[in-house]
Amino acid sequence: MPHSQTSAHRDSLAGVRLARGASPWLLPTVATAAVSLLRSRRSGAAKAVAVPATALAAGMLWFFRDPEREIAQGRVISPADGVVQSIMPWKDGRTRVAIFMSPLNVHVNRAPLSGTVTSVEHIPGGFVPAFNKESENNERVVWHFDTELGDIEMIQIAGAVARRIVPYVPQGTKVEQGERIGLIRFGSRVDIYLPEGVEVAVEVGQKTVAGVTRIDRG
Repeated sequence: MPHSQTSAHRDSLAGVRLARGASPWLLPTVATAAVSLLRSRRSGAAKAVAVPATALAAGMLWFFRDPEREIAQGRVISPADGVVQSIMPWKDGRTRVAIFMSPLNVHVNRAPLSGTVTSVEHIPGGFVPAFNKESENNERVVWHFDTELGDIEMIQIAGAVARRIVPYVPQGTKVEQGERIGLIRFGSRVDIYLPEGVEVAVEVGQKTVAGVTRIDRG
């Protein structure tokens, strides 16, 4: 798939495709699990550590998974896996679609349209739960894309646990629709602002799949 090939450098472990940026969290966890399992036959203490360590490593592998996707057709597609938390008209005529990502979702975000990244701005902030209205002031990365629909703004918002946002591409990069552009570790939120005149195709409470669910109604 051409959309996935543009982000060819990814972490991997035992044949599992993992998100770029997973290694600092995942490798120590897997190493601890492996060592404790090896020593568990001779040590009761190691055996006690092996069970929770292995469970944690398995959870990390699941969280940092980065599956391939068959990119959908449409003007605007979802940048994130999750659930539509809110749909809000903005004063400037745009419509904000907020997608809440739980720890069970894939946390690799994708470009909602093809275009050029004109801005990637990191803004320091708090770490309240991403489903809280106050999360708008959380640690976040604000993206702007120059697309066929004009300027498209997308915001990656950290949550109470997600304290690290990892952008994959810098300003000036040309991206394809559905291309991987960044990772938010653990529970979080992604907002996308649709231009004036673009009708929203999703509803509050609807599940979305990054690169697959169409956000606009054509």
